[in-house]
Amino acid sequence: MPRAVPGDLCGRYHTGNVRSVDFRLVTGARAAPADALDVFRTALKLGLNSFGGPIAHIGYFRDEYVRRRGWVSEVTFADLVALCQFLPGPASSQLGMAIGTLRAGLAGSIAAWLGFTLPSALLLMLFAFGVHDLVPLAGGAIHGLKVVAVAVVALAVWGMAGSLAPDRPRATIAIATAIVVLIVPHAAIQVVAILVAAAVGVIWLKDAGALVASPIASPISRRGGALALALFAALLLGLPLVRAAIDVKGLAVADTYYRVGSLVFGGGHVVLPLLRAEVVPPGWVSDGEFLAGYAAAQAVPGPLFTFAAYLGAIHQAEPRGVAGAMFALVWLFLPGYLLVVGALPFWSALRSMALARAGLRGVNAAVVGILVAALYDPGWRTAILAPRDFAVALACLVALAWWRLPPAVVVVSGAIAGLLFLTP
Repeated sequence: MPRAVPGDLCGRYHTGNVRSVDFRLVTGARAAPADALDVFRTALKLGLNSFGGPIAHIGYFRDEYVRRRGWVSEVTFADLVALCQFLPGPASSQLGMAIGTLRAGLAGSIAAWLGFTLPSALLLMLFAFGVHDLVPLAGGAIHGLKVVAVAVVALAVWGMAGSLAPDRPRATIAIATAIVVLIVPHAAIQVVAILVAAAVGVIWLKDAGALVASPIASPISRRGGALALALFAALLLGLPLVRAAIDVKGLAVADTYYRVGSLVFGGGHVVLPLLRAEVVPPGWVSDGEFLAGYAAAQAVPGPLFTFAAYLGAIHQAEPRGVAGAMFALVWLFLPGYLLVVGALPFWSALRSMALARAGLRGVNAAVVGILVAALYDPGWRTAILAPRDFAVALACLVALAWWRLPPAVVVVSGAIAGLLFLTP
C-alpha cells in the first residue's frame, strides 16, 4: 500500500511509488458526483471498526484518509483536528464531516456523518429493543478492543509526531501540553492548552521550516458558512423560547438534545453526564436504563454521541421508538454539524496567512501532546492491566505499523484475544 510522504513546500504530496495523490480538495477542482458515495463507503467502514473513543478514532481516520487514500495531507489533517478540538461537539465525527465536505461538498459531509454514525446507532437501537438479551457481549472482548485502541493511538502519536513535532521547539510544546493535560484532567484545559500553543507558535515558530499545505479550496462559501453559524445560534437561543411558549410534540426533545450537543467540549464522554442530567430527573428514562445504555455504548464502534439513538428509542417523551431514536440522534449531532460547516471556509482562509500558519504549527504540536496524554489516560490506564495486555498491544502495533493489516482485521483479532485470555 503506498504511503503518503511530503513532496514539496507547495503542499504537493507523492506516494511511495512516486505516483501523484489526488488532491482535488487542495487544488479546488470540482469533485465528481460519485465522490459522495465513496465518502459514505469509506466512512461506513470506519464506523464499523473504529473502537476506542474519539482519540482512537483520530488514529483510524489518519490511517484511512491520509495514509491509505491520500484524501488530505498530514498537515491538513492536523489542522482539521485542531479546528474540531476548538469547536463544541463530537470531535471525531466533526473531523469526518470536514474531510467529507472537502472531498464532496455538503453531500460529502452528510455522507461522512451517515456512514460513521449508522453502525453504532443501529446497534444501540437494537440494544434498546432487547436484542442485548440474545447476544450478550463478553467483558473480555470489550477489554481486547480497548487494548487495540492503545495500539491505534500509539501509531497515531508516532506518525503525527514525526511530521508535526520534528524539532526541539515543537517537541517541547507537545510534551508541555501533555504534562498540563495529565496534571489537570479537564476538557477545558485542552482548549486552553491549544490557545496557549497557538500564541507560542506565533512568537516562537515564525521561521520554522515546517511543511505548509496549499490553502484548502473549501466548497462552502463564506456566505454559506456565515448562514450555518447564524442558524446554529438561532436554534440555540430560539428553541428554549419556543419550547416555553408553545406546547408542540417533540419540541422538548429537540431543545434538550440540541442544547446538550451545543455545549459539549472534550468529546463523547463529556456528553453522558449532561444527558443524564437532562433525561433522568424528568423521568424520560430511569437511571438503571441510562446506565445500561452507557455500558452498551462502550462496546460498539463509532461515536459515543450515538447513545442518543438508544435514549430516543426508550425515553417516555415523544417521539419514541425508531422515530424517537432518529429524532434524538439528528438533534444531538446537528450543532456540531452546523459549526464545522460554518467554520470551515473561514478556517481555510485563516490558515493561509503567515502568522496563522505559525500559530497552527504550535497548535499542531499541542494536538500531538493531547494524543500523548490520551495514550496514557484513558488508554493505557484502562487497557494495559497486565503483561498479557501489553503483549497483545505490541502485537497489534506491529500488525498495523509494519504488516499494514487492515484495522478491521486487527480489531477482530484483539476482540478474540480478549475473549480467549485477557482479563478485564
